[in-house]
Amino acid sequence: MTGFPDRAMFEGAAHRVHAEAGASVDVLIVGAGLAGLFLALKLAPRHCLVISPSPLGQAASSAWAQGGLAAALDPLDSPAQHAADTVAAGAGLVDPVIARLIAEDGPARVRDLLALGVPFDRTPEGALALSLEAAHSHPRVARVSGDLAGKAIMDALVAAVQATPSIELIEGARAVSLLQDANGRVAGVVLRDASGHFTPRTARATALCTGGSGGLFKVTTNPREAQGDAIAMAYEAGALLADLEFVQFHPTGIDIGRDPAPLATEALRGEGATLHNADGRAFMADYHPLAELAPRDEVARAIHAERMAGRGAFLDCRKAVGDHFPDHFPTVFGACMSANIDPRRDRIPVAPAAHYHMGGIVSDLWGRSTLAGLSVCGECSSTGAHGANRLASNSLLEAVVFAERISRRLMSATLDAPAASQASIPSALTDQSLLKLREAMSAHCGVVRDAAGLTKLLDLCRQLEAEAPGAPALTAARLVAEGALARAESRGGHFRRDYPDTGKPQRQFIAHPFRERVTP
Repeated sequence: MTGFPDRAMFEGAAHRVHAEAGASVDVLIVGAGLAGLFLALKLAPRHCLVISPSPLGQAASSAWAQGGLAAALDPLDSPAQHAADTVAAGAGLVDPVIARLIAEDGPARVRDLLALGVPFDRTPEGALALSLEAAHSHPRVARVSGDLAGKAIMDALVAAVQATPSIELIEGARAVSLLQDANGRVAGVVLRDASGHFTPRTARATALCTGGSGGLFKVTTNPREAQGDAIAMAYEAGALLADLEFVQFHPTGIDIGRDPAPLATEALRGEGATLHNADGRAFMADYHPLAELAPRDEVARAIHAERMAGRGAFLDCRKAVGDHFPDHFPTVFGACMSANIDPRRDRIPVAPAAHYHMGGIVSDLWGRSTLAGLSVCGECSSTGAHGANRLASNSLLEAVVFAERISRRLMSATLDAPAASQASIPSALTDQSLLKLREAMSAHCGVVRDAAGLTKLLDLCRQLEAEAPGAPALTAARLVAEGALARAESRGGHFRRDYPDTGKPQRQFIAHPFRERVTP
């Protein structure tokens, strides 16, 4: 820790919410992306309540996923090879047991999605059409219309959820803190609605499926609302967290000044698109032997270096895709055309953008956190699947695999009604302060970091802490920065210009110093 006010300085003055014993719902799911909705469907007919901060299907990172879902579905591929690729991409920090688990479960989960009506692309012979993405040794990414996988999957899940009587839905509310009983067991959440009213919602079991933290950065492909809420809530409740410094920056955010930045999918480079600087030079071979198909962290740093040198970076799809762009990659095509860029004729300006958080709330093989009563799934979790650098299109895979495992565990469990519980209500940053934080995160905790920049960022966090003690976005940002400062090496998505060498593989765990963890 780095000298922030201790919990006692603001907890006594914080507004607290109390909830009586008893529960009206079996499972409360916070988040309505792929992880949350798939979990709810797998729990049917068990009663569950899904909390969606936006209208269902909107402002979910899952819906914006362009690449697809990785699974060993080709006869020439295997789960063992998929797991090996996952371990290799993770720069020494992937748990090989978890890598094998998600790779072996992947084909079954794809079949689940097909049964829900997801229209994955097919070959003329009727087999699933699989694409090659960076750091995969085989084509294994199931896609929809080139770059519409996330939207198509979410559309199918939303339709299924709306047709499932056991699933209750609250839209337009955000969870701000975890309710806990006297023993520290999680008993639900406190919700804040659009009018600022706080309401406790208790449950026999709670699952955080809130997505990531890209919205903490000024340049991101995530919804701006994705600000590490789950990390902050779990930290304040005493959960164990891990590897928060590992943020993946997608190499090819479309650089047209939008917030969030549109994404130029990895699949474009899989199809043969190449990266050039303003002089027209194809530069990736100067940085990595795999050139455009190098791991994402390598590509992101190469683009960052070209941009910092004043040479810019552009994705040239004219030969690889050309006139097929509107049909093969409609999302990218639409984003480019809206900025008066015709990717059939023009190169696409690109820049790295915060995209995926590999670190998060520690989870076991069955999605349990270290807090009794709390499961975690999807991007807010730290399962050991991604290590220091997520393999392309493994995020949707991890979400559905662990959602199914959590559902299996909860369906077979006897869930007791919670005891009386309470929670603190955190402060919130003003819009101006949040903008300052986002700009500082991109400047000092981005693709390339160093101690001087991270120290400046933490100084800003201290200043903002005085204004808004315990604000979730501030807590999450501070934890990421502290992890980045503590990891004095470069590994995967974490690169320190002052420590460019890679040291010994080691995970970094953190928990609130004034909370006791209660393990289930």
